[in-house]
Amino acid sequence: MASDIEIAQKAKLERISKIALAKLGIPEQHLEPYGHFKAKVSLEYLDGLKTRPNAKLVLVTAMTPTPAGEGKTTTTVGLGDALNHIGKKAMICLREPSLGPVFGMKGGAAGGGYAQVVPMEDINLHFTGDFNAIALANNLLAAMLDNHIHHGNELGIDVRRIAWRRVVDMNDRALRDIVVSLGGPGNGYPRQDGFDIVVASEVMAIFCLSTSLDDLKERLGKIVVGYTRDQKPVLARDLQAHGAMTVLLKDAIKPNLVQTLENNPAFIHGGPFANIAHGCNSVIATSSAMKLADYVVTEAGFGADLGAEKFIDIKCRKSGLRPSAAVIVATVRAMKYHGGADLKTITQENLAALEKGVTNLERHVENVQKNYGIPCVVSINRFNQDTQKELDLLKSRIEKLGAKVVLATHWGDGGRGAAELARIVVDLCESKGNFQFVYEEQDTLWDKINKIAKKIYRASEVTADGKVRAQIKKLQDDGYGRYPVCVAKTQYSFSTDAQLRAAPSNHVVNVREVRLAAGAEFVVMICGDIMTMPGLPKVPSAVKIDLVDGKVVGLF
Repeated sequence: MASDIEIAQKAKLERISKIALAKLGIPEQHLEPYGHFKAKVSLEYLDGLKTRPNAKLVLVTAMTPTPAGEGKTTTTVGLGDALNHIGKKAMICLREPSLGPVFGMKGGAAGGGYAQVVPMEDINLHFTGDFNAIALANNLLAAMLDNHIHHGNELGIDVRRIAWRRVVDMNDRALRDIVVSLGGPGNGYPRQDGFDIVVASEVMAIFCLSTSLDDLKERLGKIVVGYTRDQKPVLARDLQAHGAMTVLLKDAIKPNLVQTLENNPAFIHGGPFANIAHGCNSVIATSSAMKLADYVVTEAGFGADLGAEKFIDIKCRKSGLRPSAAVIVATVRAMKYHGGADLKTITQENLAALEKGVTNLERHVENVQKNYGIPCVVSINRFNQDTQKELDLLKSRIEKLGAKVVLATHWGDGGRGAAELARIVVDLCESKGNFQFVYEEQDTLWDKINKIAKKIYRASEVTADGKVRAQIKKLQDDGYGRYPVCVAKTQYSFSTDAQLRAAPSNHVVNVREVRLAAGAEFVVMICGDIMTMPGLPKVPSAVKIDLVDGKVVGLF
């Protein structure tokens, strides 16, 4: 079969203006085209839709990811196409891919097979320049901060307590810990610093949680860049940086409209990681889509312990969005991996490994149903090597929890391969859920991380050293206790140890570092050894990506 990029390059794309009008009713004058096949939609037009009723919102999440792959984005695209295939008016909302994973491990993040968003190369590479604008806004603030200190430091910023880091949209471990301002007095005051990847930036989080340009500017102004010697916070608005940052983001904040291989509409906007950030596409894109269609399918990054929890406790809490149903994506081979099978043998029938590994999926189903209160269905991306005995075992175990299991073939068959999944989702959207947050707003920050760790991860204890506990207490005392908690941890396990597969219980979650994101209005708790600046693998995907006879190759 052809590769993902070969399939995408053979696609018959419609002009985006035609799709906007025919599928969503958006007149051409409200589009800002970036070529023929992608466009931004004006905020003024979207603001005028607020009186329309909301669509049904469907969250696509997954079991704990493995090197075997699960296919969450592919399922999101396939389900959107399937809903349209069965006669529903549907669109999807995805995050923009970061160049870090594109050139690192993933090689692309636009779906796969015959369930992709296109133009695939553009989406995976520079797209409409949103990430560049976010990086520039972030780094402008960093430059203005150091410039203020160099020119007299009128605000009395303590150079030992600077909290703002620069960013770049690339995995680059050499930038994690650096020294800046070397070379003498003309270059500023030397200090230890470091870079984060763009998707971990607070500016990215603000970008995705803002509801308007005014809200964006207000949130940017509240960013805490550092502290004075008496530990009073210094804000971006104290540096008078938030106005210029907003100017850099004024076009990026408009949602990007593209299409699937089946010419159905898709918003792709914003791109925070779910292991080190909140992992959801922008509130503006999701909220706008819910005024333009009857069903909106969106995804949250990684497993339901990470992206889905943050979707609920951060995005839904802040925006008022409420999902009507959830889809949990899994594969038989990934469950066998969680059951201890070696990657080299996961295509072989192994009922013993599957029985051990299915506990991972079971816990995600329990969390979604009981701790999030959302009706759900399990969608299995089927492979030819999956045996009937394995599928029967899986179905038996999951249906005991009251969730349906459906085999989907959208990777090879497009929307029609997920038609059964679409029908089940439509039925689930009419059922009555009991949506709930994992913790309450009035809980303390320490109580919030404990509830997430114990209810969702099944940890026995949360630990932190004295310095970190003091930071948490100070944030609580300074009035930030009402903020949600954004946990940064490995995506490969319920625990903070990436090697613990399946469904570990009674483990310890250690909070290593705490960061305030005052503009995004959440507190980041970094757990285990997770990094906010990833590194490239030994053989990065970049070595396979090339331009041959004018065509991009190697993206997948």
